[in-house]
Amino acid sequence: MVTTLYLIRHGETEGSERASYKGSIDVPLSENGIRQMREASDFLLKLLESSSTVKRSYLQDVHGSGDRSSRAACEFDKRRSGACTNSLAAVYCSSLARAVRSAEIIAAPHGLNTVTIHGLRERSFGIWEGMTFSEIKEKYPEEFGLWAGNPLKYGPPEGESTLEVKGRVIGALQKILSKHRGDKVAVMAHGGVNRIIICHVLAIPLEHLFRVEQDHAAINVIEFWDKYPVVKLINGRAFNKPDRQHQV
Repeated sequence: MVTTLYLIRHGETEGSERASYKGSIDVPLSENGIRQMREASDFLLKLLESSSTVKRSYLQDVHGSGDRSSRAACEFDKRRSGACTNSLAAVYCSSLARAVRSAEIIAAPHGLNTVTIHGLRERSFGIWEGMTFSEIKEKYPEEFGLWAGNPLKYGPPEGESTLEVKGRVIGALQKILSKHRGDKVAVMAHGGVNRIIICHVLAIPLEHLFRVEQDHAAINVIEFWDKYPVVKLINGRAFNKPDRQHQV
């Protein structure tokens, strides 16, 4: 049985022209962020439609086939409703406003209410929250350099460590996956949260967290098979207009 996760980053927020760490500060989406999420919603619908097409995959050979394969599940949907389902079963999101509003836009075409999970919130950046990169580098050059070089070993002063964030994020993810085996589920979160999840499923050491890009309104697609997860898409975007990506 295959569970498909659509892991999404929220859209651009108000004040994005000031490249700062928002972290756990609650800020709303900007008008551009709302536009981004509407385009991401359309892009997601296309991804869902594409995934509903019955086709042979080498993953069925690797992970096993028969009744436990995605093809069998799709055939069951066809017998039941006449077509493979291309709708989400649920939409979960961080409890921060920028993620909640983004999730509402994603959930609307599917007739779903969003479910907020505190564990999906962005990292607390402690005394760095609300500060620009240049301000942090000027006031805390040593601390910032250590954290940027090894975000696993070092953390923002008075903020959460990467391991602390990983603990609550992966815990929340596992609860979602256990509840929705065989479903297609969207999770709306943040740049740092998404990077941790992607590193986790790919078994990438968290020291390399910043080797994974997460643009505003980016969509990642991860399939959870019986043997191991398979990443189908990272940082997929529906638009090409450059925008500011310096906040998390």
